[in-house]
Amino acid sequence: MSRLTHLGASGEANMVDVGGKQETQRTAIAQGAVKMQPATLATILAGDAKKGDVLGTARIAGIMAAKRTHELIPLCHPLLLTKVSVEIEPDENLPGLRVTALARVTGKTGVEMEALTAASVACLTIYDMAKAADRAMIISDIRVVEKSGGKSGDYRLQDV
Repeated sequence: MSRLTHLGASGEANMVDVGGKQETQRTAIAQGAVKMQPATLATILAGDAKKGDVLGTARIAGIMAAKRTHELIPLCHPLLLTKVSVEIEPDENLPGLRVTALARVTGKTGVEMEALTAASVACLTIYDMAKAADRAMIISDIRVVEKSGGKSGDYRLQDV
């Protein structure tokens, strides 16, 4: 098991020094799911939710959240993101919505946390926008499914 980079020699929290690292293009993709009643999914897809455009609002919320990740996660570096996208697709098998967030940067540190933050906040926004119709929604499966760039190389989740 590799050493945890955010811990100092005595176990104290530590922001990693990336000053000596090479700038590379780095990309991360994260996913999440919101399971709901079939009627709730139909309401969202029809655009009939009381609070308005659930999918559009969740997409914007995810993008905005990625840009503020360093304010939310204590030891994250502020990044000059070059691309953030959030895609939301219905999945009748859940039933519910699958969220896929992509974050990209040319920099000295990865963007996994930005992709995870985007996916998480998009899922939370879906819940918030539709909770009047279905308080039993379940947010699940938040995870990094792919990353590229940097010294540690590429990663792809095997069961995707």
